[in-house]
Amino acid sequence: MSTLEQFRDGLQQMAHNISEGWQHLRDRASRALTRFTPVRAGRVETPADQAALAGARWSLLSAEVEERGNDVIVRLEVPGMDREDFDISVVDDMLVVRGEKRAEREQQEGRFYILECAYGAFERLIPLPAPVDESRAKARYRRGVLTVTLPKTTAARSRRIEVAG
Repeated sequence: MSTLEQFRDGLQQMAHNISEGWQHLRDRASRALTRFTPVRAGRVETPADQAALAGARWSLLSAEVEERGNDVIVRLEVPGMDREDFDISVVDDMLVVRGEKRAEREQQEGRFYILECAYGAFERLIPLPAPVDESRAKARYRRGVLTVTLPKTTAARSRRIEVAG
C-alpha cells in the first residue's frame, strides 16, 4: 500500500470516528432536550413576542436515574411548577413525564429582550435501567425537583447463581 493510500485510509477512519463521536453526543443530548409546545389561552402575541418565544421552545430538563437497592430513582429538575402540573406514567421500559409549565404574566405591555425560559406543554421520556412495578411507584415534588421512586419487579432483582459441578 502506498503512502498516499495509507494517508487516505487514515483520513477516512478519522472522519468516521469523528462522525461516530458526534452521533453519540447528539443522541445523549437529545434525551435531555425537551420541546415545549405553547398553550394559548386566547392571548394574541405581537410579532416581537413571537420572535422572542421562538428561541424558548426548547429547554434542558436535567435528569438523574439511579438504582438504589430494590428501587430505581429518577430525579428531574422542573422548576416553577406545581405538583398538580405533572402526568407521570410508565410505558414499557420508559418513564414518561408530561406536564405544562405556565407563564403567569401580569404585565402585557412590556417586551422581552432575553427569554431563555421555556413555557408550555412538554413530554420527557426517560429510559429505565430495569423493569419496575409502576403500581407501587411514588412521586414527590419539592423545591423544583420531581423525584419518582419506582420499585423494581422481582424479576429485576439480582441474586447469586451457584454453578453446579
